[in-house]
Parts: sequence; structure tokens; C-alpha cells
Amino acid sequence: MRLCGQDVGRLDPAQRRGLGLRFVPEERLGRGAVPGMSLADNCVLTGASAGLVRHGLVRRPAARAFARATITEYAVKCDGELAPADSLSGGNLQKFIVGREIRLVPTVMLVAQPTWGVDVGASLLIRQALIDLRNAGAAVLVISEDLDELFAICDLLAVLAGGRLSQPAPTAGLALETVGVWMTGEFDAAGLTSETADAAV
Repeated sequence: MRLCGQDVGRLDPAQRRGLGLRFVPEERLGRGAVPGMSLADNCVLTGASAGLVRHGLVRRPAARAFARATITEYAVKCDGELAPADSLSGGNLQKFIVGREIRLVPTVMLVAQPTWGVDVGASLLIRQALIDLRNAGAAVLVISEDLDELFAICDLLAVLAGGRLSQPAPTAGLALETVGVWMTGEFDAAGLTSETADAAV
């Protein structure tokens, strides 16, 4: 696995984050945020590079300020930066997690199911935030089962089916029917070569 040309397969998460990798997991509570911890403390989990930790000590005023700014910028409805993560609705927690990672200035952003289980308003905000991040020059890799979402966000689309990964193709002019064929694993029928998922990663 390579990130910006560097082999990162043996690096730990902190080292990968040091190279600019940011991650929004599919599971909001438990992976994206610790349920009983405050939003400010949840920012500390991934925000060392933003100055929230110095010499091994948490800078609580900085963490609270970072969380407040994220809440404001991403229109998160909550009782402030000290609200526990599990007190937020799914959509608001997702906006917070996405916003937290974007505000950490990624070089590469990996996002899994970014709008799963959120309302229309939150979905539109999250999609636009990812598009804006892409337009700012970051590489954004979106993993989703929502084709409308993928077509709205992505410049290139690839399909994983039966452990095989299609070659990426531009979404502009790409027909849904073609993607449907790929989803059955028939990449060659659509004029694409295939490779194993392991090799592609």
C-alpha cells in the first residue's frame, strides 16, 4: 500500500496520519467517535497534528476551541463541545466526524458510507464538504453502496465484486447500466481488465 508514493503498509495509524491520511469509518459510534466522550475529547483522538496535544499532554482549551469551530462550520446540532458523542443524532455526529477530519487538512481522505443513515440536509452538507475538499486539491476516496452519492461526489468510479476490482472509469458519461454489469463481476464484458483487490490496494 502506497500513499503519495511512499510505502505505508507497515506504518502505524499515527505515522499514516503524519503523511496526511484522514479517515471517516462506516461505524460512527465506536470507530469514528467514542460514545461516552465529549466532542472536544473526541477531537483529541485524531487531532494531535492540529496542536491539540503537546509534549504528550492534552491542550484542553485548544481541543474545546477546535470542537466549537467544527460544530459551527458544519452546523452540528448539539449542546456544545462538551456534549458526549452518543447524545447527538446520527446525522449530526456524522457531520461532526467528517468536519473534524476535513479540518485536519488531509492530503488523502478515505470515507466509508459517508451519508448512510443521515437525513437529506446532512447528506447534502457532507457531500458538498467532500466535493469542496476535492476541489481544494485533496485526494478523496469514497466507499459507498449509494450510486447516486458516488456519481455526485466522484470523478472516477471503480467496482469491487467477488474480490475483484474493476479499473476506474470517469463518472462523466458513465451509464448506470454499465455499473450494474460491473457489479456482477463482468468487467471484461464492459471492455475493462480486472485485477485482484489485494493487488489494487
